Formats: sequence, structure tokens, C-alpha cells
Amino acid sequence: MSATLEELARVAVDCGFKLHEALGPGLLESVYEACLCHSLADRGLSVERQKIVPIRFNGIVLDEAFRADVVVEDRLLIELKSTEAHAPVHAKQVLTYLRLMTLPLGILMNFGAPTFKDGVRRIANDYRGPWA
Repeated sequence: MSATLEELARVAVDCGFKLHEALGPGLLESVYEACLCHSLADRGLSVERQKIVPIRFNGIVLDEAFRADVVVEDRLLIELKSTEAHAPVHAKQVLTYLRLMTLPLGILMNFGAPTFKDGVRRIANDYRGPWA
């Protein structure tokens, strides 16, 4: 699928909303991850789960520095949580991942929140959408 980053974000949020609506809060993060990836792939998107991301720092390379929960079309990061509320560190974590991966946009989805709206957040890495 050849889509803009905004279109990818809209599809991801729609899939996340439908998933939260169908399953509700309280399951393990891995369950939401598997179901979300399946939904995104059903929409024709390329999806990677637990993508290994290396870090280069001061002359060293850590091959498996962290794993990104979900990467869509090599352009959109989705970080999943299943907690009662976002902690401030969650958004900072996503921003750090975006910087290290040189991606412009990420979505933090917390499936533990009472409503999907309460648990979803866009995080930009010096990204300016079509409205800018």
C-alpha cells in the first residue's frame, strides 16, 4: 500500500480503536500487539513486530539495543502499553525511539485505559503534518 504517513496513522488509530472496542482493557500487551498487527496486515500494510533496532554510540554498536513494538511500512512506530494510565516516561520513550530510528511520527497506544481515546497519543519527532 502506498500511503502518506498521515493515512498510515489514521489506519493505525482506526485499527487500535476497533481492537480496544472489541476486546476492552486488561489483557497482556502481547495480545494487543498480535491482534493489532493482524488488523494492519489485513488492511494491506507491511508490519514488523518486535523490530530489533541497533544503537550506535561513541564508536560502539549495540546490535539489539531495543525492540520497537510495531513498525508500519518502515515509517510509523507504534508503541503499545497495557497500563491503567500513561506515565510521562512513556511519551519520552517513544520520542527516543523515533530519534534513534530517524522516524518522524509515532503513536503511543495504551490498551489499559478505560477508553481508547484516553489511551492514544501521537508523538512527533520534528514532524510537521500537512497542516504545517
